[in-house]
Amino acid sequence: MKTVIVKPERCVGCLQCRFACAVAHSKSKHSYTAISESPLSKPRIHIGLLKNAIPFPNKCRHCDPAPCERACITKAIYRDEKKNIVLIDPTRCINCGMCAMACPFGVVRYHLQINSKIAAHKCDQCILRQSEGKVPACVETCKVGALVFGEINDEMDKETAKVAELVWLGIRQKSEEEANAFSSLKEYKSKLIEIAKRR
Repeated sequence: MKTVIVKPERCVGCLQCRFACAVAHSKSKHSYTAISESPLSKPRIHIGLLKNAIPFPNKCRHCDPAPCERACITKAIYRDEKKNIVLIDPTRCINCGMCAMACPFGVVRYHLQINSKIAAHKCDQCILRQSEGKVPACVETCKVGALVFGEINDEMDKETAKVAELVWLGIRQKSEEEANAFSSLKEYKSKLIEIAKRR
């Protein structure tokens, strides 16, 4: 199943993913009208800053099994079996906070929903956009490749290929340096022999 894959080393902290996410989940789906809606649509992706000020995009991993789903006593959190996405039914949420406490990644938030009720809120992988053949809004707007939509194994294969290439280049560079050092040593030795013959 395709999922949003986070590559934190590429994130520049521009926050465009947050804005695109909020707009994609607004009533109007347009940036110029979404900012004046009530309740205001909130992003489902969060950007954390580490101690050394490196931005870190953080979103729901749709764990399987999902601790938030297991902790939800009203079954407001459930898994869409076809898409393998953990979703929230805000009408069933009682705002108890159990899902937020159970989430190991700290991605569940509580916001005012369209039905004027505060309920749990997290990434849904833009399930409506996907049904229209689009990629999630955060991925579409990310210009540096910090957010990618794809099969996890395919992305890991690409990373493995990159590592293999770097290792190969390192080995090649090292052997070239050794060859250069060896030829320099040969030249040095032949010069010593030549000097010795002159004496």
